[in-house]
Amino acid sequence: MTDELKKAAALAALAELETLTPDSFIGVGTGSTVNHFIDALASRGVRIRGAVSSSEASSKRLAAHGIPLASLDDAGELPVYIDGADEIDHGFNMIKGGGGALTREKIVAAAARRFVCICDEGKQVATLGRFPLPVEVIPMARIQAAREIVRLTGGEPRWREGFVTDNGNHILDIHGLVITDPPALETALNQIAGIVTNGLFARRGADVLLLATAAGMRRGERPPFPASIQFIPDP
Repeated sequence: MTDELKKAAALAALAELETLTPDSFIGVGTGSTVNHFIDALASRGVRIRGAVSSSEASSKRLAAHGIPLASLDDAGELPVYIDGADEIDHGFNMIKGGGGALTREKIVAAAARRFVCICDEGKQVATLGRFPLPVEVIPMARIQAAREIVRLTGGEPRWREGFVTDNGNHILDIHGLVITDPPALETALNQIAGIVTNGLFARRGADVLLLATAAGMRRGERPPFPASIQFIPDP
């Protein structure tokens, strides 16, 4: 069922591209749900000029479908960025980076006017932290950064052994967090020397959530206050 929900969310994202002109570049994220989006983008023949990818894995998949790739320097500001989430709360703050592409994801998201998050209902939580928070670190700073993370958060950082990011760095996954103030924690972690960035997307959260549920697709827009969120079923 989960894979079917991922496919449903990916297909729903195509409607978010309907207002784009054929000379538009879009941002494309990373992960299993995004893979379905890339496949749908190609199979449905959506006309775009090309894509700015957040990972080598997504770049290979886009290229295999014949979708042109562009650098962010060449594409400039993007009208939309499509990506998934490992967790998303009711204020559209997210944890991302389970696939290790968090830094490039954050860069491409920052360049987009609109961030559309596609995911299944299992990714929505009341409070972030059940999914371990990824942190990308410079290799020489791994142990020092881990010590500082413990002091700051009380969480348990674990080295993702055998994994190297597309940027040549390491990942620490912080377990045992209950994140009640995502923007504050995002900022605080980024002040630790040796941390490239962390997987909290709160300063730049999603603008639109396409949530695939067993009862059907739901679409929501980022609310001014978390308590006011309402999901609107697609027609």
